[in-house]
Amino acid sequence: MSITVTLPDGKPLELPDGATGADAAAAIGPGLARAALAVKVSVANGGAAQAQTAIGGPAAAPDTSAAGATLEMRDLARPLEDGTRIAILTARSDGEEPLRLIRHDAAHVLASAVMELYPGVKISIGPAIEQGFYYDFDFPDGVSVSEADFPVIEDRMRAHVKAAERFAREDVPVADARARFAAAGQDYKVELIDDLVRAAEGGERDAGDGDGGGGGSSARPSASVAPAGAGLPGGWVSPRGAQGPLRTVSLYTNGPFTDLCRGPHAPTTKTIGAFKLQSVAGAYWRGDSSRTMLTRIYGTAFFTKAELNAHVERLEQARARDHRKLGRELDLFQFSELSPGAPLWKPAGMVVWNALTELWREENRARGYEEVKTPILFDVELFKQSGHWDKFRENMYFTEVEGRPMGMKPMNCPAHIQIYKDVRRSYRDLPIRYSEQGLVHRHEPSGTLHGLLRVRPITQDDAHIFCTEDQVQEEVVRCLRFGFHIYELFGFEPRLELSTRPRRRIGSDAMWDRAEAALAGALKAEGLAYELNPGDGAFYGPKIDLHMTDSIGRSWQLGTVQLDYSMPERFELAYTGADNAEHRPVMIHRALLGSFERFIGILIEHYAGELPLWLAPVQAIVLSVSDRFNEYGDSVRERLRAQGLRVELDDRRESIPRKVRDAELRRVPNILVVGEREAGEGTVSVRTRSGPGEHGVREVGNASVDELTQRLAAHVRRRAPSPSPIEQNDT
Repeated sequence: MSITVTLPDGKPLELPDGATGADAAAAIGPGLARAALAVKVSVANGGAAQAQTAIGGPAAAPDTSAAGATLEMRDLARPLEDGTRIAILTARSDGEEPLRLIRHDAAHVLASAVMELYPGVKISIGPAIEQGFYYDFDFPDGVSVSEADFPVIEDRMRAHVKAAERFAREDVPVADARARFAAAGQDYKVELIDDLVRAAEGGERDAGDGDGGGGGSSARPSASVAPAGAGLPGGWVSPRGAQGPLRTVSLYTNGPFTDLCRGPHAPTTKTIGAFKLQSVAGAYWRGDSSRTMLTRIYGTAFFTKAELNAHVERLEQARARDHRKLGRELDLFQFSELSPGAPLWKPAGMVVWNALTELWREENRARGYEEVKTPILFDVELFKQSGHWDKFRENMYFTEVEGRPMGMKPMNCPAHIQIYKDVRRSYRDLPIRYSEQGLVHRHEPSGTLHGLLRVRPITQDDAHIFCTEDQVQEEVVRCLRFGFHIYELFGFEPRLELSTRPRRRIGSDAMWDRAEAALAGALKAEGLAYELNPGDGAFYGPKIDLHMTDSIGRSWQLGTVQLDYSMPERFELAYTGADNAEHRPVMIHRALLGSFERFIGILIEHYAGELPLWLAPVQAIVLSVSDRFNEYGDSVRERLRAQGLRVELDDRRESIPRKVRDAELRRVPNILVVGEREAGEGTVSVRTRSGPGEHGVREVGNASVDELTQRLAAHVRRRAPSPSPIEQNDT
């Protein structure tokens, strides 16, 4: 008996019946057998792979291998099935999957070490995350762990890695697994198993986004919202995804340590080439502030020491660029415990905000968008009709007004729909493009708040387009071109992802087929390269996400273009066609900056506080050498201000080096010194900032006030990405 599998290049590979992924790698070649980490196997869409992807796994998202099939990552030791497509995963494979896999392994190794060093500790969950991994522990009373303990823990982890312990999977009856963890006093594992059983009985495959012990939760948040009881290690369903009582769960053992885990894992601990523990934090069990506060230990892992060292260097750069630190230094914004997760914008910060708003308003107007403004408080019935009630109500804020339940909007789209519905529409009116600097509110748990990057009041650069079916491709392309234009102003090169239907969604499969094909068609028509991100679409439609890489190599999602056939149906939107019959419009959701708060945070870190001249709160500062030249300095300031430039005069009785240093700390891009020579010649002595990531200022010589004014003003009008148009020896 034999089986045949198909390789990525389409060639068949014949193997003995019962052959594993490791056998396939060996059949291809000894080099691949030595390098193999895992195997990706095609499974039918809607099967177990989708169930596992929805709740997280070492891979960010499954690959689509062929129509109607998805590639699911599995252990090399698991048997292959006849007729499947396979791909062997190695450290050199594209994407983040290899790193996610060994970080998943490292989470187990961390738990192994901690359990040996701290008898009586209880283990909960430990996923791989975007930059590494973590594990949550409940230490015995009187026992605590700090970063000072990391060297001892790391030494014990190294012993497990050096031992090349095999990761062995075992599928165990639920009752046996529960009894095993109960006997060991591992209450959190028992709770996870019980919740899995309840979830299976309720037919709920989307059981949560965590892992029951290092199960490698996806760094990309699931498109679905986990129900109460999030953090399950779920995904244990029958091979074809059939629902029914949960019969078995999978356990993984390395050395003396056994954990509840969906997998997969690399063959042995030896593949963890280099690792480092990074920090300790508190985390409530299941994210519930009424539950036990656990100790979360963060770490990261790579295949080589060189990769780890490069990562640590990037982290040091990121710390120096942290927008929270720079925001305080530049006096842009502050946060208060009186309103957690809500920035208080200071005058300098509002200069940046308003400059972005002017850009947003000007560019939208030029592209035919009409600006609207909608309330933040609506009757909850609106959100029930839109679907946000089912999707977002756990993250919404509610109140009661004169006995009427009201909710703060988490998104702007239902409000824009009300404007569209207000009058009868004709095909001649379409497309209708509404834009709004729309304030929405979402309750983010306090532990997830992160400066401007994760806030509760969110100001979206939002837009919604209502168009005919025939206009969809053109409008999607217009949105993408708009985004490219905006990002070019900041030197960002976008990377595109097409995100398809999530497990929890509204609308028929036929509708999703049509919407996904339309977005793919728009990308193809423009000749744009993109990555497929299965299962990460919005609950109402697929989307194209636009990502950028910042100056120190970090990836950020900025824009999104989402195609929606569902909400027009739910709200019974209509327009009168050329045939005088009623037709349903298509709705496009579009944001390019994402949110103003987050975008400003990203810009601060990308530029290390050295914002482009047009965004800088103070674009130039005049420094007088002594009191005798204050009057001339004031005249220079006023001449620059007359051209719309933001200029200050430092006439303090301080030395010029002290004044220059103070201006440097404020990151003022152009420093203009005036003394006797400058006053006599009608010039200024120009110093400019060195640029993002550099230190100090450069002296570039003297320039006439008129010439300098013209050059600075032209630089601002162009919205050039640099902090100054003046280069050394350029005056």
